[in-house]
Amino acid sequence: MDETIGRSGAPCGVCERGTLAPFARIQAQDYLRCPVCAATILDPRHRLSPDAEHAHYLHHENDPDDPRYRAFLSKLAEPLMARLGGPRRGLDYGCGPGPALAAMLREAGHEMALYDPFFAPDVTPLAETYDFVTCTETAEHFHAPAEEFARLRGLVRPGGWLALMTTFQTEDSRFAGWRYRQDPTHVVFYRAQTFRVLADFWGWDCEIPVKDVVLMRRPGVDRP
Repeated sequence: MDETIGRSGAPCGVCERGTLAPFARIQAQDYLRCPVCAATILDPRHRLSPDAEHAHYLHHENDPDDPRYRAFLSKLAEPLMARLGGPRRGLDYGCGPGPALAAMLREAGHEMALYDPFFAPDVTPLAETYDFVTCTETAEHFHAPAEEFARLRGLVRPGGWLALMTTFQTEDSRFAGWRYRQDPTHVVFYRAQTFRVLADFWGWDCEIPVKDVVLMRRPGVDRP
């Protein structure tokens, strides 16, 4: 990957339309902002190594049986399932070490495949297409967001859904003290505007049923 993707003066690594400009320097870390999609990107020089990133993920406590974690994921699962209708086939992209969302969707009658570069690295599921693709608490880790979103779009069948959950960045005045920013594996931060801009570029529909959840629908006719 081109390490200039997050440098000042480079094309935005999220929408590829804007030119990144300096936004903030916080504790010797540089952040860039796109004037088109409003995404904020950590300069690649400050990213963790893959080994350090993996080690950090091992400390996440995402127990599929934890009712609090399930309640958190239901913010995405419930509005998505309301739009799916009958049983569908989906992919949990970036499922992590404890794929709770996939378990919840299976319990609701949906067929689920899994992919995660660290915890479910078999790329076989990426050669297929799906009625829906979920991506929860994953997009903020993308080192090459535009490439990842292009892959995600290609995984969704016509008429299907891409469902994402990531904590939206809001007030710039709170960015420096924002706990979400302080996670060393979080390297890109999105606003609701970011996803609306992306959907407009793609020609997809975009809904934000609740804060931090985005449902994007690919044009076309869904299967029966």
